[in-house]
Amino acid sequence: MISRRTIRIKVLQTLYTFYSTPERSINNSEKELFFSLGKTFDLYHLIFQLIIELADFAQHRIDTNMGKMRPSYEDLHPNLRFVNNRVIKMLRENRRLKAYINQSKISWSNHPELIKDLYQFLAESDFFAEYLRRADDSFGEDKRLIDRILNNIILISEDVHLILEEDSIYWNDDLDLVIAMISKTIKGFRPDSDENQALMPMFKDEDDKQFAKDLFSKTILNNEELRSIVDQHASNWDIERIAFMDILIMELALAEFLYFPSIPTKVTLNEYIEMAKFYSTEKSRTFINGILDKALKELKLDNKIEKAGRGLIGEA
Repeated sequence: MISRRTIRIKVLQTLYTFYSTPERSINNSEKELFFSLGKTFDLYHLIFQLIIELADFAQHRIDTNMGKMRPSYEDLHPNLRFVNNRVIKMLRENRRLKAYINQSKISWSNHPELIKDLYQFLAESDFFAEYLRRADDSFGEDKRLIDRILNNIILISEDVHLILEEDSIYWNDDLDLVIAMISKTIKGFRPDSDENQALMPMFKDEDDKQFAKDLFSKTILNNEELRSIVDQHASNWDIERIAFMDILIMELALAEFLYFPSIPTKVTLNEYIEMAKFYSTEKSRTFINGILDKALKELKLDNKIEKAGRGLIGEA
């Protein structure tokens, strides 16, 4: 499922677009937010399909070599371990994956050269050669190969990143998040899994979906209060020279401090400092950390932080 960190990132990006647009509409921007989250879920299924495409390409090469006028011994006795990988077979037969792919019409049909190049990269890798020659033909080894393809081939491929950026502006920062989702999904596969094996839902539960909606709306509707807190604690800085993305990160964190009683402040602080690593400079990260730390201490002294629920002992 789409993690709360991903939700926070998508909310941040949508807020940036919202404030950069002359004609602002909260309703339209909220629809844009959920469309963006839906595109992440599309990519989750599309990368599964990419793994299947690699196996299909390998099978096509085997068939082509066996059909040569003068096939070699290797052509006639190919190593079938990859094309018979049990995890890939499960993905190929998975009813949920097939239904989603058919309904969304997403595919790699426009990128045959990418499939060819990725397979060549895979075929030349040491871990793939080891997989083909291992005596241990286990389901665990099949799962480990898929994980290595995801993290050592697909994730690091510049061509994959480039094509995803060209195909959808919503996928620019999503690949590593989606790879983590897929790796977690594959861990749940068992030797006796069938075509009904569950994949991840878009959201963990209704609470996560509501979190996305509330974080977006509460940050906008309380913008003046949140911005005043930032301004107050950034008094020693030239506020006009602070990057707008940095201000949005701090406003989102403050919104969670103030309006989300079930989320521990430590979790919020850690999440937005982590986000700042990717969306701010080194200097900005230190600045954001300092401002949020000062603001949190003062909000607690003013009894404006009200947290309740499991895991919130010690918040006072």
